[in-house]
Amino acid sequence: MLSSTPRKNRTAYTETILFDLDGTLADTAPDLAYALNTLLQEEGRGILPHATIRNHVSRGAAAMVRLGFGKNLPVSTFEALRTRFLEIYGANLCVNTRLFPGMSTVLDHIEDNNMKWGVVTNKLAWMTEPLIEALGLTQRAACIVSGDTTDERKPHPKPLLHACHSSQSLAQNCIYVGDDPRDIQAGNAAGMTTLVARYGYIDDSQSPEDWGANGIIDDVTELVDWLHPDPIPPNTKPGETR
Repeated sequence: MLSSTPRKNRTAYTETILFDLDGTLADTAPDLAYALNTLLQEEGRGILPHATIRNHVSRGAAAMVRLGFGKNLPVSTFEALRTRFLEIYGANLCVNTRLFPGMSTVLDHIEDNNMKWGVVTNKLAWMTEPLIEALGLTQRAACIVSGDTTDERKPHPKPLLHACHSSQSLAQNCIYVGDDPRDIQAGNAAGMTTLVARYGYIDDSQSPEDWGANGIIDDVTELVDWLHPDPIPPNTKPGETR
């Protein structure tokens, strides 16, 4: 089983911590669940329990619609439902969405130690940017990369590499935290340290230990143990403590 303990022999310091948005930086499930259940009611269907919806949030709008209406919808019906789902959600982006417990303290710690942080999400910019603004984080983030910022989306590494460029950071000095296999695939391909946010939207059918991440954190505050804000002195030998 993959350990959540930070690696002892590190070769880089931490410049920037990048977060996935849904299920990692913020608990957006309440507002997304509201959107799906509102759509289900509009279509004359019964609503789904929040716990059922929660673990599908990180998989995107298409997965949410398929959760509510099945996987074998005609294309035109699916697109109409997806469009309406996004309309409902877009009007309720930050009603009950909050940062995960402990996240505010971690962001303060990052900034107090002269490190940077940013967001890389597959959520489209028209939703990402007002949501980050509503959370009061726009001016604090070193970068905000949405699903349409580049011509590729996670699991492709391009959005993460774009975040490096925007934040003036080297990939090997970045940590990417996410709660979906695509996050870990993208972070690994970009050459970053990757962490699974097990506190996020991960259900019992998933095995994050097998995703290939460098570590797993069960609580936001465990991220602090992975942060090394000071460059390693040039004479430090591998495995040597400071």
